[in-house]
Amino acid sequence: MLEGRLRREDLKCKIMSAKEAANMILDGMIVATSGFTPSGYPKAVPLALSKRIENGENVGITLITGASVGDELDGSLSRAGIIKRRFPYQTHKDMRNGINSGSIMYQDMHLSHLPQYMSYGFLGKIDVAIVEAVAITEEGGIIPSTSVGISPTAVKLADKVIVEINTSQPMALEGMHDIYLPENPPNRKPIPIEHAADRIGTTYIPCDPEKIAAIVVTDITDKVRPLGAIDENARAISGYIMEFLQHEVKMGRLPKDLLPLQSGVGSVANAVLGGLIDSPFSNLTCYTEVLQDSMLDLIDAGKASVISTTAITPSEEGLVRFHKNIDKYKKHIILRPQEISNSPEVARRLGVIAMNTAIEVDIYGHVNSTNIMGSRMMNGIGGSGDFIRNAYLSIFTTVSTAKDGDISSIVPMVSHVDHTEHDVMVVVTEQGLADLRGTSPRERARKIIQNCAHPDYKDRLMDYLERAENGKLKHEPHLIGEALSWHEKFLKTGTMK
Repeated sequence: MLEGRLRREDLKCKIMSAKEAANMILDGMIVATSGFTPSGYPKAVPLALSKRIENGENVGITLITGASVGDELDGSLSRAGIIKRRFPYQTHKDMRNGINSGSIMYQDMHLSHLPQYMSYGFLGKIDVAIVEAVAITEEGGIIPSTSVGISPTAVKLADKVIVEINTSQPMALEGMHDIYLPENPPNRKPIPIEHAADRIGTTYIPCDPEKIAAIVVTDITDKVRPLGAIDENARAISGYIMEFLQHEVKMGRLPKDLLPLQSGVGSVANAVLGGLIDSPFSNLTCYTEVLQDSMLDLIDAGKASVISTTAITPSEEGLVRFHKNIDKYKKHIILRPQEISNSPEVARRLGVIAMNTAIEVDIYGHVNSTNIMGSRMMNGIGGSGDFIRNAYLSIFTTVSTAKDGDISSIVPMVSHVDHTEHDVMVVVTEQGLADLRGTSPRERARKIIQNCAHPDYKDRLMDYLERAENGKLKHEPHLIGEALSWHEKFLKTGTMK
């Protein structure tokens, strides 16, 4: 079962049960783990840790992961009440409920910032790192599985390292990774990536074998999420973006094969990239944080030459396809630490075309991507800020209404700001596309209302803007109380209509 996976003889004595390894995690510890989306995260040890609570123990930890993770980690530990503080992003309902009830202290962070905050000591000393691996090399190097995330930083900083060797993860993943960590200032040098295909590091995470305190053998599979069917709204959004990109090429603002693409997570994001299959674009590259099904489609169609990412997160069907054709896909995929995959420096150098999703957008182009009605945390900012502020083109997508039309996604003023008007170039809904480059606030407002708002709300939004313009100050006029009343009305009545 471990043939070829544990290649260092003197580490075999560290093999133990998940229960024994979980006993190394004590109350008050800061624990950092692998995992970025429900991909490549530890499973056996967190499940064993949660059982200690069932036996009457009192354990509370700070949990740091690369991004969201699966139920065996975020779910089981949240339900057990073990997680007292959490960084930097999550998507699990039990975790979200704990955050919104106040039982879990949560800081929503830019994903590129997290590893360096750890390295700078801003988040405290890392006591234990738990990392899922395909294998351990003769030198003690850890070969990650389907994601890299913060694993290299966690291994470097932690006092103890627990390695879960997951035999359900294919050995063919070896060689797909490119592990590189920048030094801390004042010794930091430019990240030497000039093309999405550039490799600059090792295929394993360097690790002092003395730090490896436990090795747990498991075969629990990644619990990847299903992707929703591509509906008419998603197709319309994708179609507007394809037209826009073709126009940019025609105007000489983009090369015919575009620039490296970045896309957020979810069904709309997957659909947008899927629109490239039937587009005239070819020889595409991606410099992004998550690989979803549509990127496998681009490889299969001969459209994509390289995809640089930190995690492989397809649907259940996509994961089967990935495993079946892994030798083909690994020629095109590079898995990097999130400090590199999400690096603002690299995104700006490569000229990334960033496409991310919004919860709501206001008429002046401010975007809320985290807090519903300003107070209820949904998931977090994720990597969108890393890319949007440094992109060659920054594009936000959203369906124009939510809750069966009771909420307009285009509002006078967003209830929470994650991305300011200064960073948002293009807004797209199923209604149309607003190109905001080179526009004043009032010009932006008219474009967003006319092109992106749902017909049920368009007249009200335009009426709001025109009345606001009658005030003394003309640059970015608002009727503050009325702007906020849109959200207040929904909270009281369940509709913005």
